Amino acid sequence: MTTLLAPGDPFPALSVRRSGGGEVNLPGDLAGAYGVVLFYRGSWCPYCNAQLRAFERASQSLAEAGARVVALSVDDEATSAALVERHGLTMPIGYGADAAAIAAVTGAFVDSEGGFLQSTGFLLDPSGKVAVSVYSSGAIGRLVPEDVVGMLRY
Repeated sequence: MTTLLAPGDPFPALSVRRSGGGEVNLPGDLAGAYGVVLFYRGSWCPYCNAQLRAFERASQSLAEAGARVVALSVDDEATSAALVERHGLTMPIGYGADAAAIAAVTGAFVDSEGGFLQSTGFLLDPSGKVAVSVYSSGAIGRLVPEDVVGMLRY
């Protein structure tokens, strides 16, 4: 049985390729700031597209609250690049994630038929520990930027 990450748990080290070049290294890339880590189902998912666009629209208020956002999925490089272009995303987008490996260390759910990560969101404190974890076993139930900003301002 996989263990879910709870508040106070250190976020595990993850590395995936980044759309546009380089890598997304977690939690290191977010060190010293609050971090939002989003696992999205794929560019084909309308709920994921809406979530990513919402975080992009909220990028200024998130930055003012001291938060940085990264997102990742199992999508391939070309699909991820098209998603970034289509939505004008400026947050780092990781691609080619190994769903089973990520699920093993984070507790994220994996779709048994499609092999993709279900929507999962984490708010990390500046030391890389989990402050909030939001797990979904399907298309709905996800972290939203207004909640992140509200929590950080609180």
